[in-house]
Amino acid sequence: MGMREKFNLEFKKEITKTFLKTVSAYSNYNDGQIIFGIDDNGNLVGMDHVEDECLRIENMINDSMDPAPSFKIGVEKIDEKTIIILNVMKGRDTPYYYKGKAYKRSDTSTLEVDRFELRRLAIEGINMDYEERRSSSQDLNFEKLESKLKEKAGIENINLDILKTLNLYNKDGYYNTAAELLADNNNMEFSGLDIVRFGKDISQILYRETISQKSLLSQYDRAIEIFEQYYQYEEIEGYKRVKKELIPREAFRESLANAIVHRVWDINTYIQISMYEDGIEINSPGGLPEGISTNEYLYGNISVLRNPIIAGVFYRLDIIEKFGTGITRINKEYEGSLSKPSFDISRNSICIRLPVIDINKLDLSEEEFLILNILKDEIELSRGEIDKKSGFNKSKTLRIINNLVDKNIIQKLGKGPRTTYRLK
Repeated sequence: MGMREKFNLEFKKEITKTFLKTVSAYSNYNDGQIIFGIDDNGNLVGMDHVEDECLRIENMINDSMDPAPSFKIGVEKIDEKTIIILNVMKGRDTPYYYKGKAYKRSDTSTLEVDRFELRRLAIEGINMDYEERRSSSQDLNFEKLESKLKEKAGIENINLDILKTLNLYNKDGYYNTAAELLADNNNMEFSGLDIVRFGKDISQILYRETISQKSLLSQYDRAIEIFEQYYQYEEIEGYKRVKKELIPREAFRESLANAIVHRVWDINTYIQISMYEDGIEINSPGGLPEGISTNEYLYGNISVLRNPIIAGVFYRLDIIEKFGTGITRINKEYEGSLSKPSFDISRNSICIRLPVIDINKLDLSEEEFLILNILKDEIELSRGEIDKKSGFNKSKTLRIINNLVDKNIIQKLGKGPRTTYRLK
């Protein structure tokens, strides 16, 4: 058949209880299919007694799963052989258990979820965001938040009514987790930033600072200070000192705020900010929020907030805009630059890469500059066309092109003989 298993598609040669783990995984995280009558290699083997087997699958799910998941069973005939297709829909009443355990998909495997994932599924199942949960401490101070509100909103003193308005104090009479994250001090060790400044390569660490158990606002301000120390400088032009930027401050600020507002907080890992000579990487734990695609995140200006309470505070303080324009604003900062930001989005993390904006700081070779100059006046060119214009042979052109693709300066389009390249 030419089909291969993937995270939302599993093959079963025959019906055994193991498929119920995958039913749990799909119900907990994403819609998926299980096809019976195909072996692990994608070879069609077919099923006998199809009506009886469909009833058997249905009974096994209803008898073994708690709560009952949403699914449909269908039958299809291919090359005189019959397969059974089980479609499982993601449910709202998470977690969905099989034999008292909840499962998730990891590539083509089905694995038991750990206690942190199980807790998140339980919160999702009762329609409560993690930040809404009762704070581990109810003795919280908000001097940093108060100073920010005074600066941006003219509020002189913070009080319980203001905290309720910001949704940090629950109507049932307790501070929530969002309040703890914004308090001056908290007990949440991994809710911080790990900032590393590298030298010529990753084996040379010039500076490292881990910021945790402090207000998200303090963390945000400190990260901006470190950025300014390494990526801003002054030049004398005429009789004036002019501030210059290796990386646009606004692009870094947006990326940092984006990481703080959208990260998954109940994972024991920091937001990692890696600072290199030629750029910065900001790696935020947790992939995209449920209900938003990669294209919507990058191009749609659609904002699905994983942490709406924290986002609301950041919005009131003019740190973020409410309508998901952060990525657009990051890209806008690079409009006049050959180097462009890039976004690596996986199921478990989002990494934003901000290159040095001054092309002269990018440490490009003469050959790389030659290729750039060739592409400057062209919409796009094939490798063969670049060969002719540069005078390089095929292997040399490919090596230089791949270097420029890796540096996110040029873009590869298409595959095979039709592959072309253009400036980003």
